[in-house]
This record gives sequence, structure tokens and C-alpha cells, in this order.
Amino acid sequence: MQFKMHERSLFAVLLRAPWWVSVLVAAVIALFVRLVVPEDYRMFGYTGSAPFVVIAMIGLYRQLQRPGATRVAAVLTAAQAMSWREFATVLEAAFTRDGYGVTRIDLPAAEFELTKAGRITLVSAKRWKAASHGAGPLEELVALRSKRDAAETLYISAGALTDNAQRYAVSQGMRVVNGADLAVLLRDLPVARPAKK
Repeated sequence: MQFKMHERSLFAVLLRAPWWVSVLVAAVIALFVRLVVPEDYRMFGYTGSAPFVVIAMIGLYRQLQRPGATRVAAVLTAAQAMSWREFATVLEAAFTRDGYGVTRIDLPAAEFELTKAGRITLVSAKRWKAASHGAGPLEELVALRSKRDAAETLYISAGALTDNAQRYAVSQGMRVVNGADLAVLLRDLPVARPAKK
């Protein structure tokens, strides 16, 4: 059985927040321990801040690994210029590189079925070029998740989701990969460097 942190747990929230928020939480705990806990027991109290320091280090590492705005824009432009066949091939290579077993399923709601550690993830990516994405395609993907008994769903887009679609994705525990997250997934994609002025 694979451990999966609940997305609303304190540590999951802190992992999504800027790294310095976890440092601030650790500092507040340390200050509280210093002011309230008797001196003989402070060392035990200070260890309570250690998980937050670890979360801060993970967050900082992730932040340093994220592509800059120029790279994100270049990857999104390159992805939008591709045909579906090219984009699907690039996605398949990216998922394989990340350790997934990849099967093309080409259903109306999803194009890929990923397997990793016994878990199935359905991926919808065919509408990646749309500038805006509503909740309809996400609802279709969730319905397919139930039919195929998949653990997760992944929606890929180069454009933005409407507010309604974003709320729906969160309520259904759906992962949305767009913007910088898409640039991370497609990190091996060669893109032209912008000309120097």
C-alpha cells in the first residue's frame, strides 16, 4: 500500500505554500517552547519544529527546481505549436521517464492510462491547446475514473481553467497540469532560446 498524504493536511498545505512559511511555523514553535517550556524539557519541545524545517527544505528544493517564466512561456509556446500526434508522443515519453507504465486508450474523456505502484491514473490531454477550459471535460474524466476504477485523474492544458473548473477539480481531487507544472513535466522538450537584444 502506497502512502498518500491528504491534500488538506497541514504538511500538504505547507508543501504547496512558499518554503519560508514552514520556516516561520518552526520559528514560532521554537519561540513558544523557549518562553513556556521549562528549561529541562526544551530540547524535547524544539524537536517539534523539526518536521517544519524538513518541509521548508523540501519546499525550497522544489522552488529551485521550477523553471523560470521565460522557460515556462517557451515550453507552452512549443507545446501549442505541436500537432496532437507530436504532443501525445512527447507526453508519453515524459510519463515513461517519470516511471509510469503508459497505455494509450483514446477514449472521449481520456487519452492515456498510467500505471505506477499498482495505481491507475487516467490522463486527459487532447484539449491542451484551448485557451480556457470549463468543467465539462473534467466531469467526463471523473465519470470515466469511476467506470475504470482508477485511483487518480490528471488533466493537462496549456491554457487556464475557468474558476468553476478549478473548484470542480479541487472538489474531485483531480490533478491539473498547466503553466509551470506543464513545463516541469515537459522539461526535456527542446525549445528555441529567445534572441538577445
